[in-house]
Amino acid sequence: MREFKRKSRVLLIDDNADHLRGVKELITLESSYDVVGATTSANMGINLAKKYHPDLILMDINMPEKDGLQAIQEIERLDLGVRIIALSAYDDADLIFRAMKIGAKGYVLKTMASAQLIYAMDEVASGKVYLPTALTSRFFEYFQNSFKEENSKSSEENLLNYLTAREEEVLDLLTQGNNYKGIAGKLFISETTVKTHVNNIFQKLQVNDRTQAVLYALNNGFANRRKIVA
Repeated sequence: MREFKRKSRVLLIDDNADHLRGVKELITLESSYDVVGATTSANMGINLAKKYHPDLILMDINMPEKDGLQAIQEIERLDLGVRIIALSAYDDADLIFRAMKIGAKGYVLKTMASAQLIYAMDEVASGKVYLPTALTSRFFEYFQNSFKEENSKSSEENLLNYLTAREEEVLDLLTQGNNYKGIAGKLFISETTVKTHVNNIFQKLQVNDRTQAVLYALNNGFANRRKIVA
């Protein structure tokens, strides 16, 4: 007996009624997908996703009521196992990055030829990730730049963690306006030792003088850290 294979179910969400109608007709006539729902409302689309548990969703990004990025996040939180393709008229690298970061498995321009849309659906439905060739290099360039910026910020935020307990005490007194002699008196150490600690602080915070060290400390939550320790 021949085994029956269920058609993959697709849900369409697009606030442009004409485009929605065209995509629905295209999928119905030129693919093996079963369109289980089509709506111009993001909120209705989320409800239809809950009801039908589609295999694939084509999600318009730019919608007035609730944008597609918000809708993608809400559907992802439902953990339905659905794979989402973002639809957009914009080839914006930031938009692509944000859509893929929150869970979209593909990004398709509305201006793409019909055959390319079906191909994108097939790729994503089979477990792959799809980006048009023209957008791939732009996306990865943006991704790499964002990754570098995040690493840079992370490194800056972590520099205070390299200070020893004594160096933190010295830096704390520097932020209070004490000079080397005053710090030496309060910590019961020599001025030479204070200067050694200060030089170590400069190196670890990658600054050149006490003013830069104090500004760095204040701008990176050092005061709050000291309150917690105290």
